[in-house]
Amino acid sequence: MSKKSAKIAALIEGCRGKAYDAHYLGYFECFNRQLFYEAHDVLEELWLTRRNAPDYGFYKGLIQFAGAFVHLQKNRLKPAGALFVLSRSYLAKYPTVFEGLNVASVLAEIDQWIGRLESSGFSTNPLSVNNSPRLIINDLR
Repeated sequence: MSKKSAKIAALIEGCRGKAYDAHYLGYFECFNRQLFYEAHDVLEELWLTRRNAPDYGFYKGLIQFAGAFVHLQKNRLKPAGALFVLSRSYLAKYPTVFEGLNVASVLAEIDQWIGRLESSGFSTNPLSVNNSPRLIINDLR
């Protein structure tokens, strides 16, 4: 087990034995605590096992969504904008609600964050004046 895998295992420990995969739930736990890099890592471990599955792009879109916030935390505004756009392109292919997540709401969030970046000409970090969104799974099966 690599150092990264051990860290991920610790992050998702409290998410095991629930309706969804612990990596998926761990993503939301980390994201909502503004641990965006960790959210990316946690879901990436699941995503890598899903390469030929229909939900592959869904997970990829969520990973890119967290990645965009990693860039905002590091004040890299144009890369953040690019990841928001990529995230949107993947998530837009899924139904309004998928895996208990209101995808339409996430897409609206993405549009708002892109708009904030573009309206400042990528000169003002919207994370400095706006709270990051909270992601909630509504359907716990």
